[in-house]
Amino acid sequence: MKCLLVLLATISCTFAGVGFKQSVAVKGRLICNDGPAKDVRVKMYDKDVLMDTKLDDKTTDGNGEFYLTGGDSEISSIDPRVNIYHDCDDGWTPCQRRLTVGVPDKYITNGDKPTKVFDLGTIQLAGKWVGETRDCIHRH
Repeated sequence: MKCLLVLLATISCTFAGVGFKQSVAVKGRLICNDGPAKDVRVKMYDKDVLMDTKLDDKTTDGNGEFYLTGGDSEISSIDPRVNIYHDCDDGWTPCQRRLTVGVPDKYITNGDKPTKVFDLGTIQLAGKWVGETRDCIHRH
């Protein structure tokens, strides 16, 4: 019963705009085999109990680079995740490969503008990643 009350209070506070503003920034470079992975969809979400909140949504540039930034107001710490949707070394397999990376708490800033950037570095998408899934409906 206590868990249900905490969950309902969290939902009520979230929809009422109660909480404190937190922000995060992430950058990185994606490659596929020997070249940049250009026009790859990269999204950042705040993982929530009921429904995730999209913080940013971009595609990589001609060099395979991206920069995401966003924030949310919550009564607890945000839990940002970066989803990378791609077809590197995928052949004719339906849908896209989805790689999810969590952002460490030390890169979350209290306030509207992030003061630190989580640098994912260069990620080779041709590899097979533990926990990688497929996604057919992320384009919405």
